[in-house]
Amino acid sequence: QVTLRAGAELDAQQVNQYNLTLWAACPGEEEVEERLFVQVIAGQVLRCDAPFARTGGDVVQVSADVKSQAPLYVVLPQPLGGLTVSGGCPGFRLRNQDTPLTLTHRGLVLAPAGGFNRSKDTQMFRLEIEVMDRHGHNCSGAVTVEVLPSRRPSVTFLEPQQEVTVPEGTRPLEVVTQVHASGDNVHYAILAPVAPALFTINETTGQIRSTRQLEVGHTRLLVRAYNALHPDDNDIATINIIVQRTDRQAPSCIPAIFVSQVPETVSPGSTLVTLRCTDPVGAKECLRYALEGPPTSLSRFHMEGPRLQVNTTLDYDSEAVAAVDFQFTATIVVTAGGQPPRSTRVPVLVTVTPVNEFAPTCPSGADFTVLETAAFGSIVGRVAGTDRDYPPDSLEYSLEGGTGPTQPFSIDTHTGEIRVVGPLDSQRYKSYRLTVRLTDTHNDLDPTNRLSRLCNVVVRLQVVVNRAPVCTPEVQELRITAGSGGRQPVTRLACQGSPNGAALAYAIIGGNEDGRFRLEGNTLFYLPDDLAEPRTFVLLVEVWSGPSAPRPSTMVALVVHVTPRTTPVPPSSTTQHTTLQTSPLVITRTQATWHPPAWFVAVLTISSALLLATLGCMARSLMCR
Repeated sequence: QVTLRAGAELDAQQVNQYNLTLWAACPGEEEVEERLFVQVIAGQVLRCDAPFARTGGDVVQVSADVKSQAPLYVVLPQPLGGLTVSGGCPGFRLRNQDTPLTLTHRGLVLAPAGGFNRSKDTQMFRLEIEVMDRHGHNCSGAVTVEVLPSRRPSVTFLEPQQEVTVPEGTRPLEVVTQVHASGDNVHYAILAPVAPALFTINETTGQIRSTRQLEVGHTRLLVRAYNALHPDDNDIATINIIVQRTDRQAPSCIPAIFVSQVPETVSPGSTLVTLRCTDPVGAKECLRYALEGPPTSLSRFHMEGPRLQVNTTLDYDSEAVAAVDFQFTATIVVTAGGQPPRSTRVPVLVTVTPVNEFAPTCPSGADFTVLETAAFGSIVGRVAGTDRDYPPDSLEYSLEGGTGPTQPFSIDTHTGEIRVVGPLDSQRYKSYRLTVRLTDTHNDLDPTNRLSRLCNVVVRLQVVVNRAPVCTPEVQELRITAGSGGRQPVTRLACQGSPNGAALAYAIIGGNEDGRFRLEGNTLFYLPDDLAEPRTFVLLVEVWSGPSAPRPSTMVALVVHVTPRTTPVPPSSTTQHTTLQTSPLVITRTQATWHPPAWFVAVLTISSALLLATLGCMARSLMCR
């Protein structure tokens, strides 16, 4: 066994071959001598892209309102494969750690987890990155990320202060007022007071409603309007709500309306709310509690004294919960004793929120076959993943490793349809093994809580034995002058057949009814005759490969314009003059004129005279006054 000496370094530029002489002998036998030749071949060198590896590094500009963890830059070394050193360490290393940006093991530079600071000034972040492959080769470079100020309009309240007056006893869920703010993706929330929650606000419309029957008093609300995509873009308004006194005798409850969101995993027997009710004229122990509502709500909730409790599981993934749009409505009726009984109704709205419980499931069979000659955009097949969470089968598909020469396929993000997007190398690959990532979406109240699974997909290449020949071009327009001699060549067809090297056959199948053309191999000849006038021939030539049946063939169209050779005319001593007779040109012009009759002229004159006399009289009368 011949090994490389420890610490030895091989350099193909200095020495590219070593000649070793080996001796071996066994006891009692003669010594044997052999020679061993070791050739040293130059290996690949890892190089980084020019903009990244130059002295100043690469520069990328982004807006300050990009999403958190959004990809900003990617380091692309050459060659791309094998960027992992022995021992499992990542191939990309960040030299400077004083930056909020993140560098992934795939060479992606990501935005900070909390996004950029929405400053009005340009922010600069410089990253120095080292790239190393499994052989120890490395290259380094730098990238500067310029964060430009955002140009989006800021969220602003149209009325930063409002004063609203409502009567005492306003029923729950009645609209008290509405706030408006300008900006993009505006949502609303009540900052204060947090407890007791006397009012609720619609986060999209800005409508403020009471949560219970209002009592006399004064409440100062702080309402925040913010951009849902960029919560740091916000404004605050002050709403003063004054409740005026009215007469009321029914029991009062806190809360006056119960609106809640509960996860689908809430256990039966859990208490959702405990009402605190008082009777102005009676004892607290004389209050009775009952639940009213549709059967779907009554079967899932019940009252245990003043406590509203869950009666059974609230499975978000079931069809029964989906049928009520994942919301259960009911009314808690609080009745006080006496004659007649006095009651207060507390509306209840419980919204069931999803919990991502199950990971996606790969399809049972994911083997597809495609012709090795498949064109760009050809459909290979569809990966049909499943997910038990609601909405069912709400998945996103992605191809691990991306698209490239070794993986010339793409996958539709929403349908899982795989298409050909590059040339298929049937000589190197009999099949392609793809890894498809299935990621569930919209299955949890938290959009970041997503589960995924990797599925193996095999795409096998089907060999095409007899391919149709390819001719370039498929349509030709030619012009020739008919000669007086024998046959004359017109054109030669340039066609290629299948890789097995089968000979091509040619035949004229149309346009040669009078036999003026002949094909010999791939060369077209014209057979001269007594053509008197120019003529155009349209020929159809069929080209096929091999004697097999059915035979794949290609049609070539040839448009040949044949002009007969002209015969010279001997000169003449007499000159003949020809005079062309011209016909007269007649131009007709019509002019419109009007000749009124005599009576019309007389009536017009008399009317004009009377009008002038009337005007004169009126002027004289005015002067006299």
